[in-house]
This record gives sequence, C-alpha cells and structure tokens, in this order.
Amino acid sequence: MDNKDNSLLVFLLGAIIGAAAGILYAPKSGKETRQELKKLGADVSDAVSDFSGDLKETGRRIYSEGREKILCGKEKLSEAIEEGKRAFEKYKEED
Repeated sequence: MDNKDNSLLVFLLGAIIGAAAGILYAPKSGKETRQELKKLGADVSDAVSDFSGDLKETGRRIYSEGREKILCGKEKLSEAIEEGKRAFEKYKEED
C-alpha cells in the first residue's frame, strides 16, 4: 500500500471518529442520535466497501503487471539460452 492509500485511510478514520464524536456530543434526542449513528454506520460500511474494492483492483493490476513482466522475462531468458546454445555449437564446430 503506498502513501496515497495510507493517507486516504487515515483521513477516513479521522472523519469517522470526528463525526461519531460530533453526533454523541450534539444536543439531540436519543432517537435522533440513534438515526444519525445508523446513517454513520452505513456511511462507514460504504467507505470500507469502496476501499476494499479499490484495494482488490490494485491487487489485480499489480498481479497482472507482474505476471506480464515475468512472462516477458522468461521469454527473453529462453531466447538468450537458445542463442548461447547456438553460439556454443558454432564454437564447438570451429574447434
């Protein structure tokens, strides 16, 4: 996870804590406070879902890019090995 993701997570946690403290200390009835806490819970759930979705997408992208690089490297290594074999055979024939 890079700094951008960490900053977003810290910001979301701070916003959630601040909102919860504001709701709990606001001069409202218990019913209003429970409704606001319920809404806050739904908002937190949505934020976590969005964050986990972003995290999954980032993981898939990293996996895909890594796999592509490995396959490309494997292909280049196979080509280099074949070139080395041809050079060795040529050297052997000259000797």
